Amino acid sequence: MSNSLYPTFSVLLVDDEPAWLRSLSMTLEGRGGITNLRQCDDSRKVLDLLASEPIGLVLLDLTMPHLAGEKLLERIREEHPQVLVIIVSGLNQVETAVRCVQLGAFDYFVKTVEEERLLEGILRAIRMLELEEENRSLRTRFFQTRLEQPEAFAAIQTEDVSLRRVFRYVESIAGSPQPLLITGESGAGKELIANAVHLASGRKGPMVPVNVAGLDDNVFSDTLFGHLRGAFTGADSAREGMVGKAAGGTLFLDEIGDLSQTSQVKLLRLLQEGEYFPLGADQPKQSTARIVVATHQDLTQRQQAGDFRRDLFYRLCAHQVHVPALRERKGDLQLLLETFLEEAAEVFNKPKPTPPRELVTLLRTYHFPGNVRELRSMVFDAVGAHQSRVLSMESFRRVIENVGAAVAADMTAESHQTLFRGLERLPTLQEALELLVDEAVRRADGNQTLAARMLGISQPALSKRLRQKK
Repeated sequence: MSNSLYPTFSVLLVDDEPAWLRSLSMTLEGRGGITNLRQCDDSRKVLDLLASEPIGLVLLDLTMPHLAGEKLLERIREEHPQVLVIIVSGLNQVETAVRCVQLGAFDYFVKTVEEERLLEGILRAIRMLELEEENRSLRTRFFQTRLEQPEAFAAIQTEDVSLRRVFRYVESIAGSPQPLLITGESGAGKELIANAVHLASGRKGPMVPVNVAGLDDNVFSDTLFGHLRGAFTGADSAREGMVGKAAGGTLFLDEIGDLSQTSQVKLLRLLQEGEYFPLGADQPKQSTARIVVATHQDLTQRQQAGDFRRDLFYRLCAHQVHVPALRERKGDLQLLLETFLEEAAEVFNKPKPTPPRELVTLLRTYHFPGNVRELRSMVFDAVGAHQSRVLSMESFRRVIENVGAAVAADMTAESHQTLFRGLERLPTLQEALELLVDEAVRRADGNQTLAARMLGISQPALSKRLRQKK
C-alpha cells in the first residue's frame, strides 16, 4: 500500500455522530479515492484544527451541541477564508440552504441525498482548491529563474530557454493528481519529462512506463488492469496489471494516440471513476496512480478524423506540455555531444575522443528527424568505430548526406512549386544561385567545405563562385 494521500490538503469531517463520520469516511475513501481525511465529533475543536493543520475543505453538519453549524460556518469564513465549507446536514429546508450559501458555504447537501451527487460535489470542491493552488504555484514559479528541484531534471541536458520554461511548468504541476499530456516528436525526450514529473511529484509509488502502441484491446486490458486466475484459457495464475503496480506512483502511457476506440473507452473510465476491473473480476479496484500520457501525433487532427475520442482528450489534457524538437534548440548540440561522447566512451571502454571543431557546425546544418535519440545513436556509432585521438566526422557526414538524399527523392513537383509560390516576381537564376550560396555559407558558419557539401558541389567550385561575387 502507498503512503501517499489524496488530496494534498486534509478534508475535515465534522459531525457529532461517530457512526455517520465512519460511514462518510468509507464512502469517500472507497468511491472517491479521498484518503487524506480527518474526523471531528466536537464542533468546539474545529477552529483549533484549522489553525494547526493544512485543511482545505470542511464537511460540516448543522445540528450539533455546544457550537451550532451555522455559527461555526461564519467563524470559519471570517478566520479561514481560504477553506471551503460544504454543509452535509439532515435538515432538508430550502431556507436553511439559502442562508448557509449566503454565509459563504460552497455547497449544501442533505444526508439522505444520493451518494453519487454528494461525492461529485465534494470532488468538485477538491478540484477547485487544486486549481487555485496550481495557479498560485504557476504564478510564483514563472517569475523564478531557478528550479526548486533541479535533481528531478538532471537526466535532461539543456541550456535552452524554451525547455527550461517547460521544466518550471512541470515542477509547478508535478504534485497535481490530474492527468498530464506530453506532446512532441519521437526521440525528443517525452519519457524523460514524464520521469521528471514523477521525481518532482514526491509520490511514494514507482514510475511504471507502458508503450501502448500496437496493443489490441485484450492485450491492453490485460497489461493495464491484470486478470484473475481462470479469467481466460491459459490464465493459470493471477496477474497484477500496470495500474496496480503503479499504486501511489505514476503510470506513464506512451504513444497514446495509437489506442483503439475500445481501449480509449476503458482508459476514459479509469480517468473518470478512478477505478478499474481486472479481467474476470466482479468488483472494481481503486486506482491511486497519477496518469501521464505522451504522443507524437496531433490529437486534434485525430479527433477530427474520428479516431480519438474528444471526451478522452479533454480528460487527458488537464495539464499539457510540449517538448521542443532538437532542431528548435540547436544551442544544446555542443552540450549533448559532450554528454554522449562521455557515455559512449564508457560503454566502449575507450578514452573520450576529441571532437573536431567543425563537427558542431556540421550538426547544426542537419534537421535531426530522430531528435536527441538520433544524435545519441550517431555519436555511439562514431565512437564505436573510433581509432585515433580526434573523432572522425565521416560517419556523421554519411548519415546527414543519406537522409538529405532521401528527403530530396521524396520531394514532389508540388513541393518544389511551393518554394516560390506567393512571390510576385521570380528571382533570376543568378539571383537564386547567389541566395542559395549565401544561405549555405551562413548555415556552415563560414566553413566552405561544409557549405559545398550542402550544395552538392566541390569546395574549389564554391570558392570560385565566392571570389566571383567579390
